[in-house]
Amino acid sequence: MDDSPSKSPGFFERLVSRIAGDAPETAAEVLQTLRQAHEREVFDADTLQRLENVLDFADLEVRDAMITRSQMDVIKADDALERIIAYAVETAHSRFPVIGEDKDHVLGILHAKDLLKYWGRPEQFQLESVLRQAVFVPESKSLGGLLKEFREQRIHMAIVVDEYGGTSGLVTFEDILEQIIGDIEDEFDEDDSADNIFAVSAERFRVKAVTEIDDINAFFGTDYSDEEVDTIGGLVIQEIGHLPVRGEKTSIGKLNFTVARADARRLHTLMVTVNKEAE
Repeated sequence: MDDSPSKSPGFFERLVSRIAGDAPETAAEVLQTLRQAHEREVFDADTLQRLENVLDFADLEVRDAMITRSQMDVIKADDALERIIAYAVETAHSRFPVIGEDKDHVLGILHAKDLLKYWGRPEQFQLESVLRQAVFVPESKSLGGLLKEFREQRIHMAIVVDEYGGTSGLVTFEDILEQIIGDIEDEFDEDDSADNIFAVSAERFRVKAVTEIDDINAFFGTDYSDEEVDTIGGLVIQEIGHLPVRGEKTSIGKLNFTVARADARRLHTLMVTVNKEAE
């Protein structure tokens, strides 16, 4: 008589039983089984993508998920409080690397929430007193290993360094999770229910890249042509000549554009100011 405790079949066991009858022995066989399940409508395409991402995750390294050095939004050690607050509002990040003379000299991490105590009393502000210790990881570190460290140490950002000790970029907890579940959108990301053009201040505007040229012309009084492109994002890409990364700038007519959010596939958000000299 078998006295071992009964165990209900897990997801993969039930899936294999339904599809193939035999348990797969390799990752490639598991992947083939998942695709067969999708074809038989056991689950939808989004679920298949997430399961494939989980299988791929074990082979990923930090370099596969990091934000590159050129895309890093940083605070300089000698920046005034007013400038830091304005930059935090503009970029909508909660954490910033603080650097010395350049990005190879990361002094620590600034949490935007730590600035609140100095609101209205900038004379008491000392940047070095609120810095958190930076965590440094190599490009070749496994994402799985870094995810474990993030969870155990309760940290959300690490500075990525190359083999010579120079800064390659940074990686966040969200960057890692997106490798499994896809893009994570927050309140600062594009929202179809929100206005395409949002006034951050009297002189700065956050504009969705999908905003149509006609709407830009009506709002800013410009006369951009929509014969070749339909959206302001398309116009900016056409002007720059490639899919831009965060931080790239260009001027078209009387408007100055800074890329606020972009990924490897598309341009999401632009910061716009009016060039008064061009009016």
